[in-house]
Amino acid sequence: MKFRLPVAALMMGAALVATPALAKKKEPPTPAPTTLPTVVDTDISHDPQDVLLLDLSDGGRVAIRLMPQWAPHHVERIKALASQGFYNGLIFHRVIDGFMAQTGDPTGTGEGGSKLPDLQAEFNAMPHLRGTVSMARTNDPNTANSQFFIVFYPRFALDRKYTVFGRVISGMEWVDKIERGEPPQNPTRILQASLASEGKAPPVAPVAPAATLSAAPVKAPASN
Repeated sequence: MKFRLPVAALMMGAALVATPALAKKKEPPTPAPTTLPTVVDTDISHDPQDVLLLDLSDGGRVAIRLMPQWAPHHVERIKALASQGFYNGLIFHRVIDGFMAQTGDPTGTGEGGSKLPDLQAEFNAMPHLRGTVSMARTNDPNTANSQFFIVFYPRFALDRKYTVFGRVISGMEWVDKIERGEPPQNPTRILQASLASEGKAPPVAPVAPAATLSAAPVKAPASN
């Protein structure tokens, strides 16, 4: 199944795709929600082990503040995959103008993931604001694995239905330039994903080979 956000979420005020009702059973009382921090530190030098850096093929570097207070297991997964080099070379395979840019699938089809087991949902009260980073999943809430998306504009219909685990703290202008499409004809790639604590420099963009000079002798211009 594809890790796709509901099409209905593209329309303001539209309801999300309905899921079959489950048989009612006696559940323990829901505990009072824990107060989560809403302020995101934008200083990359603070807690650099919780800052994900994405070096994109369009030449930009995007910094994402990971928030383990919001979704500890999802943050742990992203950090583990980034440290393994899993995201290096992957494309943004689903990019919808005015909505979001999705990546993290090694097949580039929206149907792939890592070899690690799927995660249990960690839905929280953090809103899907511009720059929010959240996990993609199938219709099953507990299928987030490696794919994530960055929100271009607020999409509050996704709140508490997708696990928010971070927010862009710099380089959002580069996110805005990610090539659109499903998939794009010339997709933007993650050249390198790393944690700021690793201190990795952005990869050097490949330089086009210089034009080969002709071996033929150069003729002097004819005199009048």
